[in-house]
Amino acid sequence: MDYKSEMARLRRELTEAGYRYYVLDDPTLPDYEYDRMLRRLEELESQHPEEIVPDSPTQRVGGQALESFRQVEHPVPLESLQDVFSPEEVEDFCRRMDENLEKTVYSVEPKVDGLSVALEYRDGLFVQGATRGDGRVGEDVTENIRTIRSIPMTLPDKLPRLIVRGEVYMPKTVFHRLNREREERGESLFANPRNAAAGSLRQLDPKICARRSLDIRVFNLQLAQGRDFSGHSESLAYLEEQGFPVIPRKQLSRPEEINEEIRRLNEEREDLPFDMDGAVVKLDSLSDREVVGSTAKCPRWAIAYKYPPERKPSRVVDIVVQVGRTGVLTPKVVVEPVRLAGTTVTTATLHNQDFIAEKDIRIGDTVVVQKAGEIIPEVVEVVLSKRPPEAVPYRMPTACPVCGAPVVRDADGAALRCTGAECPAQLHRNLTHFASRDAMDIEGMGPAVMSQLIAEGLVKTPADLYFLTKEQLSSLERMGEKSAENALRAIDASRSRGLERLLYALGIRQVGQKAGKTLAAHFRTFDALAAASKEELTAIDDVGAVTADYIRAWLGSPQSQHLIGRLREAGVSLEAAEAPAGDQFKGMTFVLTGALERFTREEATALIEARGGKASGSVSKKTTYVVAGENAGSKLRKAGELGIPVLTEEAFAALLEGGGPAAAAAQPQSDMTSRPSPETVGAPAASTGSKEDADDESEQLSLL
Repeated sequence: MDYKSEMARLRRELTEAGYRYYVLDDPTLPDYEYDRMLRRLEELESQHPEEIVPDSPTQRVGGQALESFRQVEHPVPLESLQDVFSPEEVEDFCRRMDENLEKTVYSVEPKVDGLSVALEYRDGLFVQGATRGDGRVGEDVTENIRTIRSIPMTLPDKLPRLIVRGEVYMPKTVFHRLNREREERGESLFANPRNAAAGSLRQLDPKICARRSLDIRVFNLQLAQGRDFSGHSESLAYLEEQGFPVIPRKQLSRPEEINEEIRRLNEEREDLPFDMDGAVVKLDSLSDREVVGSTAKCPRWAIAYKYPPERKPSRVVDIVVQVGRTGVLTPKVVVEPVRLAGTTVTTATLHNQDFIAEKDIRIGDTVVVQKAGEIIPEVVEVVLSKRPPEAVPYRMPTACPVCGAPVVRDADGAALRCTGAECPAQLHRNLTHFASRDAMDIEGMGPAVMSQLIAEGLVKTPADLYFLTKEQLSSLERMGEKSAENALRAIDASRSRGLERLLYALGIRQVGQKAGKTLAAHFRTFDALAAASKEELTAIDDVGAVTADYIRAWLGSPQSQHLIGRLREAGVSLEAAEAPAGDQFKGMTFVLTGALERFTREEATALIEARGGKASGSVSKKTTYVVAGENAGSKLRKAGELGIPVLTEEAFAALLEGGGPAAAAAQPQSDMTSRPSPETVGAPAASTGSKEDADDESEQLSLL
């Protein structure tokens, strides 16, 4: 079989397997086999990039990050619905329809609580996805829509133009998983799946959206050139035949049947994969819809029944504190079991000490509990009239309940955090971070292996990795003798990574890769850093007072000192890996934009920093040079507006070698949006001392 035939077969089989898994919930291909076939297709496409097609399964993982979303005008407006809140209002709606129509049939559907989008197809091929916006103008989120695996990229029926409307949502299982991960990292929780879905779909980087595992339910046919339909249900049945995941619905006629279906949906909402905040009732006949018409804001032929949030009282039995993988202390209230929205609730989040103090929640109180967004149990209020006289205000612990290390409050928020470098609650996260590629780069020691090492009691701190034996590693599941030998070699190689990587690997608050390099370049040894005062630390560029306090606190902790002692005993280098290349770029700030050919972003950044320069993620008056590759975008335009000189890769390479970039007359920015001229535009801009780059460290992430 030639490569073209093999690629076509793989695309066809992977697409069918994806449809059965994501749409029909009837998987026919084991995950291992699916992944193997996908990797093979990726290999073939990398060897033959001219054969890559837009609807390939490989194109769903997320492409290049965008710098902004462009606006899209909807050919058919995406109208909103009139809300109703009682069975009587449903009956009134049906009565109004009966007055104008001979025989009325309604479609009753769950109202998915997500983000409304329009999907457009030309000749059966997906070409664009856009958010609802104001109903007439939305945002182009095509690249993010491609990552939703239940949306077909091609259709069997090749209509000239087809537009469907659906609701993008985050499945409940994904929502709970993401919130658990965010809680462990000490990040704020998503309030509900709708917010999570909306935030995910509007990520400028499609790869982030792809990791959020969004889904969709299509609920309306907006436009179909070349096909006519008499009813809404008929059009949805057609869309199901085309491979769309369509909203479940029932066709009913009488108001009492409709109200009964609304009640049933409410009772069974917990069994649905998506969050729902109501039920939609709409005329099924498309001709009847034309007769009834619309107001300026919404159609007259449909309503949305909104369910009220269910609230119930319960008594606070206890307040417990959990320690996440990043050391954040999270309080939870334990309440007497209470039934809410179809499930039994026994705990509710309290977020932090500020939330507890604001609500004045005490053990023994009677509180009103509801499910936020019908998902997360939360305390709404305290019933003060039922407060027992012995109840006292609650205070968060000052020491970690797991390891006993001091607890500190984040300078930039309300979170309390354990300071223990060897805290068992943080062990998995600390080990995984320590061994990660940008830290000590210990290949083969990923999260799964770390979990086994912890479960077997073989490691209690990152330093214990250096004392593992071949026998211990080979006894782990799926490790084996050869893998154990490779892991030991990787562990041994990491001993000489140098102080800059070690400082990042230790997980000191606000000491990232950039700060680790800066500190290592300045102090050269760990002992010199440990002896530095706060004043000496803050005298270094990019080290502020808060970061200096975090460093001093970490260095002063007994757990940290024990960890460093064990690392020293293991022969891990506590000195800078190599001397800097010089200070050729001292005081200069570079911004990289576009697709570079001669360097990766990581390589270019390392070369700049090794010469004393700084790589930033945004253009400001403080920028010295912008290095522009193919398809440079808004950063290149910003450079033109501010008069910042632009270097091609060739000019940048010459600058690295010690030569000066050739001066050239400035070009209009409109001529440079795809590629700048081979020469430098302008001369280096003088430093203005502007504060516009104050957040460069976080923006640096966009370069990597």
